[in-house]
Amino acid sequence: MKGISGKTVLVTGAASGFGAGIASRFAEEGGEVLIADINVEAGQACAQAIGARFIEMNVADEASVSSALAGLADFVDILVNNAGIGLPPTPLTEVLPEDFERLLNVNVRSIYHTTRAIVPGMRERGGGVILNIASTAGVSPRPGLTWYNASKGWVITATRSMAVELAGDNIRVNAINPVAGETPLLSTFMGGDTEENRSRFLSTIPLGRFSTPADIASAACFLCSEEAGMITGVALEVDGGRCI
Repeated sequence: MKGISGKTVLVTGAASGFGAGIASRFAEEGGEVLIADINVEAGQACAQAIGARFIEMNVADEASVSSALAGLADFVDILVNNAGIGLPPTPLTEVLPEDFERLLNVNVRSIYHTTRAIVPGMRERGGGVILNIASTAGVSPRPGLTWYNASKGWVITATRSMAVELAGDNIRVNAINPVAGETPLLSTFMGGDTEENRSRFLSTIPLGRFSTPADIASAACFLCSEEAGMITGVALEVDGGRCI
């Protein structure tokens, strides 16, 4: 796709799942990919497999983000805020404070940290692209996942507001809302990977399958390419019809 080759692309949470798929696709398109993850072993393996560079980073910690991006932040052309965690289905009053805080730190505060680190450099160079990975949960919430739903709703609203505020700097900001996918987080969302749970989830997806990292990567690559040059502030549902 136009406008990817030669660009420096930072993908957070890219050691596995959607992030690994996104990083791989950008590398195939000629991007200079930076894989940022807290999982060193998996991150290094992923980076080696696709010819990318690995950066150890805890996206929930501002000091870690600043340290990891020292000397790099000013050169990032495309930022993909993919890092995220889920919680098993739990009544909203029974989610422990420490689990709630961790959810906010990874799903919400991480975007705040990376945006503050990367946007000044984009402004100075005359533009860039930011892509946030949200979720269908932020549009059509499932019961038992209230605080996760809310965190992804925040990502969608933040994306739209960022798009408006940064448009004058030639920085486009979009989001993707994936439906539940074949990633390590699937079992968490379903409360266990059983045939019954899979059938129940799949019954809510008209196309009848879970998303894959390749599905999300294709959408991500398009939204960050020059072919989407007039698209900003959208939250694209890649969901097999789940939110209809």
